Amino acid sequence: MLKYLGKTKFYFSKVINMETTVIQITGLLALLGTTLYATGDVLLLAGKASLADYPRLMPFAKLLSDAEKMVSLPPHRMMWGALLGVFATPLVVAGYWQVYQGLSGANVQLVLATIGLFGSASVIGAFVHGTFYYMGEYVQTLNNVEEKSQAIVAGLIERHKKVLIISYVPVLLFIFIASILFSILVASGRTAFPYWMAAINPVTMTIAWLIIKRILPQFVRDLTEGAGFNIAFLAFFACTTLTLWNK
Repeated sequence: MLKYLGKTKFYFSKVINMETTVIQITGLLALLGTTLYATGDVLLLAGKASLADYPRLMPFAKLLSDAEKMVSLPPHRMMWGALLGVFATPLVVAGYWQVYQGLSGANVQLVLATIGLFGSASVIGAFVHGTFYYMGEYVQTLNNVEEKSQAIVAGLIERHKKVLIISYVPVLLFIFIASILFSILVASGRTAFPYWMAAINPVTMTIAWLIIKRILPQFVRDLTEGAGFNIAFLAFFACTTLTLWNK
């Protein structure tokens, strides 16, 4: 009997250790994923072109709304900028499994809603991120085609922007609601996260980044152009991983 109990204890100990290891691994995967995603943002959006240097784009200033920065980006840079974010998405989703484990003990329905909203936002977000490649191609084509053909390309950009807006709305809404739910669940004291983690979520980290960015040197702001949202997720996953590391 004692021998059987000893084996059972050893088995459960291995299971617990395995779960802990998976939590650590998924946290590291999420950190890698958000880093790659942020890198993709920079490759796609951190251009330095100005309308003043591209007079053929001047009549479309309102339509482009800052997208003219992509006119000088090399095609291979835009391609990898888009692909990095898409390929990084499964790594980010793996991080939500870690968050799910950390929230275990709280209201099951709210936990599932939180993870479901975060996951859905990442899936839709991958589409949004990838389509910026085509926006870059449209902008460069607008600058290169003959004047009589520019109206056709401008129409493509206008329709593309509508798709982006329609896609962005649920992404932002899902992340906002999921962030609030995450903080409520952590504040309940029934999760594996410490109470102070209730103040840490993607929304609060985005606000923090916007504040911190104001005091950073200009070259740092230029290097991180467009990556703010994923930097916020990087900070969020860094906190969840650190707080769950030895749980």
